[in-house]
Amino acid sequence: MRADHRAGGAAADARSVTADGPPAPESGLLTPVTDDDGAPFWEYAARGELRVQTCTDCDEPRFPPRPCCPHCQSFTAHWQRTSGRGRIWSFVVPHPPLLPAYAAQAPYNTIVVELAEAPRIRLVGNLVAAADAALNSVDPAKLRIGAPVKAVFHRTPDGPTVPRWVLERP
Repeated sequence: MRADHRAGGAAADARSVTADGPPAPESGLLTPVTDDDGAPFWEYAARGELRVQTCTDCDEPRFPPRPCCPHCQSFTAHWQRTSGRGRIWSFVVPHPPLLPAYAAQAPYNTIVVELAEAPRIRLVGNLVAAADAALNSVDPAKLRIGAPVKAVFHRTPDGPTVPRWVLERP
């Protein structure tokens, strides 16, 4: 699971134009590129579920998804549903935005969330006020390491449903 940001890549030159002419707020944003190992993650996200790949033999969760368990080397796995809760483990507010498509939404944040049930599993996303809110919908001053968050799911206009995060206690 990676974002396509290569020159000429689908995300790099995606340009949605609104009826008024300017690019839509989400045009040109990075979108995940799925692979066989990670495809179920995105399928569950589309259903509003946050699941992580878990070894069937030793019961250890793993992320990113991969064919072999790094703990016991088993090739058997299943997708375990999580509560979707965690805490902010790290964050950044880029100054200036690194990609042009993000400039209109600055200042926005990118957070790393440590899952409550699996502290070794950390997911990257954005802290937002609501699932479909703009990336800059949370004041950067509200970001705190350790703040409790829960997953919400945002369907991108031309791509997959992605997990985002909201504060449990705004």
